[in-house]
Amino acid sequence: MAVTLVENGDHLAEAANGAAGMPQLEPAYFGNLIFWLLVTLAVLYWVLSKVALPRIGSVISDRQGVITGDLMQAEEFKKKAKDAEAAYDKALSDARAEAGKIVAAQKAEIQKDLDEAIAKADAEIAARSAESEKRIGTIRDSATTDARSVAREVTAELVRRFGGKADDAAIDAAVDARLKGAV
Repeated sequence: MAVTLVENGDHLAEAANGAAGMPQLEPAYFGNLIFWLLVTLAVLYWVLSKVALPRIGSVISDRQGVITGDLMQAEEFKKKAKDAEAAYDKALSDARAEAGKIVAAQKAEIQKDLDEAIAKADAEIAARSAESEKRIGTIRDSATTDARSVAREVTAELVRRFGGKADDAAIDAAVDARLKGAV
């Protein structure tokens, strides 16, 4: 069976000798196909080993270096963070200790002021109490004196009204004896 192709006025003829299917599967072409396969694989191997793989290897090596550097830098930052945290904790504990000292000093100062105020108030109360006791004593003495005077006058008047003669010494002794138990 013959096939004729016509293209732009040119006549191309191709004759098929009863061969059907793909030429790559024809045993007559195997030697040629194997040769070109080996040549292609060799060229591909040479290109990969001399060009692509060294570039890929250098990229992988560079990336490994960057990763190692980043890990070392991360460890350094981690150490710095731990050092900063330790410094922060120390500063915090120092600040708390200082605050405790300040609070204790303020408490002592307030207690001192309070003690002084209490002592001053106690002294003032004692002074007022002594003054009040003195006034009460004066008032008591004055009341006792007034009561004796009134009692003498009343007794003398009663004795006179009952028809007796009032003796000042006897009246004083009787009033004093009677007031001794009351005062």
